[in-house]
Amino acid sequence: MINKLKILGTFFRSAVLYGTVLLSFTQCGSRTEAENNSSSEAKKAEFWLTTADQKTLFQQQNPISFRSSGNVGSSLIELYPAETYQTVDGFGYTLTGGSVEVINRLPEAQKNSLLQELFGNSTTSIGISYLRISMGASDLDREVFSYNDLAAGETDPELVHFTLKKDEALIEMLKKILQINPQIKIIATPWSPPVWMKDNGSSIGGSLKPEFYSVYAQYFVKYIQGMAQNGINIDAITPQNEPLHPGNNPSMLMLAEQQAAFIKNNLGPAFQQNKIQTKIVLYDHNCNKPEYPISILNDPETRKFVDGSAFHLYEGDISALSTVHNAHPDKNLYFTEQWTGAQSDFQGDLMWHVKNVMIGSMKNWSKTALEWNLANDENYHPHTPGGCTECKGALTIAQNGTVNRNVGYFIIAHASKFVTAGSKRIKSTSENGVENVAFVRPDGKITIIMMNDQPNEHNFAIRYNGKVGSATIPGYSVGTFILPK
Repeated sequence: MINKLKILGTFFRSAVLYGTVLLSFTQCGSRTEAENNSSSEAKKAEFWLTTADQKTLFQQQNPISFRSSGNVGSSLIELYPAETYQTVDGFGYTLTGGSVEVINRLPEAQKNSLLQELFGNSTTSIGISYLRISMGASDLDREVFSYNDLAAGETDPELVHFTLKKDEALIEMLKKILQINPQIKIIATPWSPPVWMKDNGSSIGGSLKPEFYSVYAQYFVKYIQGMAQNGINIDAITPQNEPLHPGNNPSMLMLAEQQAAFIKNNLGPAFQQNKIQTKIVLYDHNCNKPEYPISILNDPETRKFVDGSAFHLYEGDISALSTVHNAHPDKNLYFTEQWTGAQSDFQGDLMWHVKNVMIGSMKNWSKTALEWNLANDENYHPHTPGGCTECKGALTIAQNGTVNRNVGYFIIAHASKFVTAGSKRIKSTSENGVENVAFVRPDGKITIIMMNDQPNEHNFAIRYNGKVGSATIPGYSVGTFILPK
């Protein structure tokens, strides 16, 4: 039996603080008629719920009974486990340098407990299975840096001064995470190369000088090899974070034709020559420009080095992923970033993100769904000068050591805990505006993530493999169901 008092004291802290979790392992709510029947025919499905009013935050509800027959009523969601689509790599966040900094402020025991909660597979963990990290600084690091910073006017084409020293804290935390989950996958992306490689000599904007294309490719090689020496496998990289947004600090403009040339002539061959298996993933920017990755993938010499394309959703529509999939169905898709902001509200973020990032990206062929920053403090620090001042982490770690779990935590938890890596998306129908996405897991169980973005509760039935179960999802809420084999 789970020690409820221990959970309340060490895992979820306080239910009265905004964004904290109270996970109930007692049975909440009223029992259905099917549950009260003592038939051995019935099988139970787990049901976990978050409501937009925050009265229920990732709480386990009464199980749902499934039988070989029963009244399905007028609202039916049909699942087809045999009809599968993409394989899921995982769900998670960007682990920024700022995230590492605020987590490291916690006492060692509290920090270790938090990492177990985030990355473990116990009953009190949410099972994050995928991380994004920055190569050098992102805008949510305390300072701008690369792995080869030099005095003004100097260059280092042999990369003699390359060092991962400024990522030591990140590396050490990744080692701790890998001890908890050795199978976690990591994608890395640069916000900017060293400024001496750029045509404006600045961390903000500018473009990579053509004479440094080959040097920059070796920079990627050294990074991947250096991380490997620390026991950290980089599963994938993108050549540039948000290549069409050169106004951040750091940042760089990399047009489609520039990225294509870099991959075809430099990065791809460098990986090949050094026997690097890390995947190359294009673009890593908004859904309003699907033509960017499509144009690169149209080149047969470039596409042979490319695994797929990555997207954010600050502009455009999530269906852009399907546009790219339809153009190049043999290439993978990844959703790698979406922020929650200081000025937005819990309900709006919960509904929008689950609809677009969790359900939307998955139904449009993505292998991952990642929210933006894992953690920052109560003032939305740290960040670079000119970096994001309103990015809200999934966790707020205050100066006094209080850990608040914000909306981003619950958005990801509803998938990461129950859709294990290697799961396959399956066909599912929607009824009366209640959107969902479903997966068959490696263990044979089925997970369905569902949202109700209407004010009234919704009664429905789920049918699959000849079994039927009835459930109710409240208005403005998100539910995850784990169905028996």
